[in-house]
Amino acid sequence: MQVNMIDAKNQLSRLVEAALAGDEVIIASNGEAQVRLVPCTPQSGLRGWGAWSGQPLDIDSAFDEETEAAVGRLFGQA
Repeated sequence: MQVNMIDAKNQLSRLVEAALAGDEVIIASNGEAQVRLVPCTPQSGLRGWGAWSGQPLDIDSAFDEETEAAVGRLFGQA
């Protein structure tokens, strides 16, 4: 569906519902398409707080003596 800018301002809630339902919603100005209203989709791979909750992590094993010494040298603590 294509609507002009003024109608879009007056019918925004209805247009958002239509876009969420899968309808193509185009907003036009002077009869010329300007923007397409589409639903936001969550980006894959991004999660909220606690994403690692319950996952086995052994961070200490990543920092052996050699790694600690290398990091110390980088920061002038050798």
